[in-house]
Amino acid sequence: MNNNTVPFRNPPITEALLDIRVNFHEINLERLALVQNEINAQYPIKKERHNWQGQLQFNPGNTPEIMSPINEVDGYLFISKDSKQVVQARKDGFTFNKLKPYLSWEDFSAQAKISWQHYIKMTRPVNVGRVALRYINRIEIPLPLENFGEYIHTIPVVAPGIPNSISGFFFQVVIPHPDIKATAIITETVEKTNDKGFLPFIFDIDVSINNIFQTDSQDIWEAFEKLRNFKNQIFLKSITEKTQELFK
Repeated sequence: MNNNTVPFRNPPITEALLDIRVNFHEINLERLALVQNEINAQYPIKKERHNWQGQLQFNPGNTPEIMSPINEVDGYLFISKDSKQVVQARKDGFTFNKLKPYLSWEDFSAQAKISWQHYIKMTRPVNVGRVALRYINRIEIPLPLENFGEYIHTIPVVAPGIPNSISGFFFQVVIPHPDIKATAIITETVEKTNDKGFLPFIFDIDVSINNIFQTDSQDIWEAFEKLRNFKNQIFLKSITEKTQELFK
């Protein structure tokens, strides 16, 4: 299967994210806001991005005290008119979000790259420290379901002698890829639904590489190609042929 194209007519991708973490000598909200000047025609809606942090204070002999949460604006969200695409300009980096429908890797990465060039032009980061891709898939598995293994290979294993029907779970595993120095975080769960015809299975794949890149280096995009191939490998090896038929 060609890794350079989307292999399914109706991929189950509900959201794709391309994330680049950066290092600054100095950055402020005013400079981050300037990014929209470059992309305003496509992303006219601006919203503040808030970073919430909570703290616990431990005192000997007393119950831990919950401190007042810190609410900090750490950047902006620049949103397209149809709300299907979002550019995040933050103090720690850049993210491009694409909501369903997902057309192709070529379209997704090209749009992300254009916005990234505007981000580095206006904010001038020192370098890049991490690149990541995250794909959130929602697979509608037909009911009744006797065995999850009919559709998904990578699932929690229930011990023999225990009823094999699963109505809910949360499962996460971390997988390193030493050859490309990447890490994948695979998260799986199921959503509740009032529709008796299917069970929504959430298959979340987050792959990343921690490495120092120059902000304008082609190495960044070569790393993304490696991450994309790693993500595809995880997805395709984790689903059965019966699942693949759902996307055709």
